[in-house]
This record gives sequence, C-alpha cells and structure tokens, in this order.
Amino acid sequence: MFLKFIKNFGLKKIIKKSLAKYQQGAMPDAVAIVGLLTDEKHFKYRDAIVQELVKQGIAEKNIEVLSFRERLNSKEAVAGCYTLGDINANGSFKKEETTAFIYRRFDMLISYYDEESLPLMLATLKSKAKFKVGFPVMGNSLNDFTINTDPQKHEVFISELFKYLKILNKV
Repeated sequence: MFLKFIKNFGLKKIIKKSLAKYQQGAMPDAVAIVGLLTDEKHFKYRDAIVQELVKQGIAEKNIEVLSFRERLNSKEAVAGCYTLGDINANGSFKKEETTAFIYRRFDMLISYYDEESLPLMLATLKSKAKFKVGFPVMGNSLNDFTINTDPQKHEVFISELFKYLKILNKV
C-alpha cells in the first residue's frame, strides 16, 4: 500500500514535468492505423469499440489494443494488458509488449478512459502516436482532440470522432 503511494507520487511528478514540455504533433494525412488504450476497471467493452472502428472503415488488423488493469492474478496471462507493477520508478515500462505499443507510430491513439489514472496518462503521454483522441482528462493538454460524452456509450464516441475526422478529410 505504501509502495503504491510512493510510486503514484513519483508518476504524478513525472507526468507533470512531461506535460510542461509536451507539444502536440501534426495531424496525419489519413487515419489508417489506430491504437486503443483502455482502462478495464471501468470499461470492459474494448471488443465492442474495435467493432465500431471496423464499421467506420478501419481494418481490424490495423487496430492494436492495450489495456490497464489494477492487478493481474499470478496465474493469469493476459495479452495486451499492463499493471502499475509493469512501470519502473523512472516512468518507463518493463513489459516489452507495452513498450512496443507506446513506441508504435499510430496515425491515431484513442485514450478511452475518463478518470485520472496515472498509468494510463503516462502511456498516453509517452505514446508516439501522431494524433491523440480521448476524454477531457486533466484539462485538455493530454489529447489533441477531446470528445465529452458518456464513456459507456462507445457508439456515440466513435460516431462523433469519425464525424469530425470526415470533416477534416482524415478518413
């Protein structure tokens, strides 16, 4: 419990320092490769979001998903998940799978969480995605584009997102 508090304190300090230096990237010419970052504690419909993205014309092979969980059982090996224990004290990720997701140059990263979660915010901040979309968390400085909807209504979020992407000629 105490170690978790210290780790969260350190992560908050790293995120604040990184946000001060953060500059938003240029918007891609077209959105073809999408990364999806979710919090499984509050939202368990990541497959439904993937299906909504496929309905909007994104190929399923071009969608990669990474989820954060509070804890994993020692016997449970879940692909595409990371925990607080997978983050070093300096804010780097231990898992090779998570690091690969962070450093992949997605055309768009969808940060699908609406609560201030330090491990998710760190992953969004460190992501090399060209365009970051999400909910208004910690002001609007974390994402390039925010959509303020109910997170349980993923159909509305995806339809609003693609409505604006079509207006911007990015789809």
